[in-house]
Amino acid sequence: MSDTRDDYGDLADMFERSQVETYRPDTTDPEYLRKRGRRRRRRLIAAGIVFLVFAAAVGTYLPLTLLAPVAATPAAFAEPPIEQPAAVAFPGQPALATAISVTGADEFPATAGTDGILNATGGNEARSIASISKVISALVILEAKPLSPGENGPTLNFGEAENDTYDKYYVLGATIAPMKIGSSMTQREALAMMLMVSASNYAEVTSTWALGSQANFRGATNRWLDKNGLTGTTIVEPTGIDPRNASTPTDLIAIARLAMANPVVAELVGTKSLQIGSLGWQQNRNSVLGIDGINGIKTGTLEEAGSCLLFSSVIDVGLDAPITIVGVVLGSANSAVAGDVARGLIGTVKSGFHHVPLLTSGQELGDYVTPWDDTARIVAGEGATVLTWSDTPVTATSTIEPVGIAESGTEVGSITYTAGARTVTVPLELSGEINGPGGWWRVTHPRELLFEQ
Repeated sequence: MSDTRDDYGDLADMFERSQVETYRPDTTDPEYLRKRGRRRRRRLIAAGIVFLVFAAAVGTYLPLTLLAPVAATPAAFAEPPIEQPAAVAFPGQPALATAISVTGADEFPATAGTDGILNATGGNEARSIASISKVISALVILEAKPLSPGENGPTLNFGEAENDTYDKYYVLGATIAPMKIGSSMTQREALAMMLMVSASNYAEVTSTWALGSQANFRGATNRWLDKNGLTGTTIVEPTGIDPRNASTPTDLIAIARLAMANPVVAELVGTKSLQIGSLGWQQNRNSVLGIDGINGIKTGTLEEAGSCLLFSSVIDVGLDAPITIVGVVLGSANSAVAGDVARGLIGTVKSGFHHVPLLTSGQELGDYVTPWDDTARIVAGEGATVLTWSDTPVTATSTIEPVGIAESGTEVGSITYTAGARTVTVPLELSGEINGPGGWWRVTHPRELLFEQ
């Protein structure tokens, strides 16, 4: 029997020889070399294709992202609140009758009031108008005997009958002025004595001269009142010494307009002093003339009816042209009180025009924040206010444009404020620059550049 250990050794030797003798290609074989070359070429082609694809992708992506236009950034903007103006409040006038009317502020329709009366107190009943009567008398005289501005007109000669009127009105306690026998005066001077000095004897004499008699004067006055629709007015004599001479506040507003539309009357009631022939310098008895824009019209006082004032005032309230206020005060304690009430009404109208502050120059109203975190403020390019009347509401509308790359100071929109017919537009500007994004942000944010614009 053979030794088993020798058998195992033989098997091990055989396995080792089989591993060593495993097939190895002949690297010198031409066929082998051809196949190996083909495989190498395929690998090189594949690698080249991959490289070309990568190069093409990179060559396209980089220009697309680095050169892509930047989308405009929308604004974050809020219109600032507007402090709405308060309604004008006219003072109460207990025991008085007053009325005022405003012209020249047509862009604020509320200033027209109701039926042409902006504000009235004390009702619209007829009250005694004292020497305001002389304004009506002057208008009736000028209708009968017209004068052109600057014209003196015919001469009035005073005799014994005219001189007697001085004594008549002296006894009645009316305002009078000398009228000597043999003296004379032009029509314009006689009207000045009526309207400026309020001389009652001149009112009667001049109206008798113009119409022929007092009966004719009353008839002419009634026709004049009817023609002008002044149904609430009664005139029985030319001076106002009779308390039956009466009118309503509404009619007196219309009379004030007629008076100031007549150039001769308007000139005389607005004159503070005038030299009249032998009488010398005569002063206007209207103590508030020239104050608060007051340019007329007439005062009046009766013991039983109190003091009254028919007035006109021209004031600047910030419109393109001054406005005109006409008004009346009836039944005041004295002429000083009447003047104070008139001035208070004028002041209230004037204060009713508000310059409402809107924006200050450089005021911040919003901003732009870009996706790449550039920030610039939206500011008011200039300060602005808007003129309103009373509680006329102020509204705002704005237009803001999206912004791309922009320099500081670029106009980006505007905001327009409206109050009645008045508008104010304020430009909105950029404070700070908005620059384009850097290269790294572009390369790393393709979606924002290429797909979200």
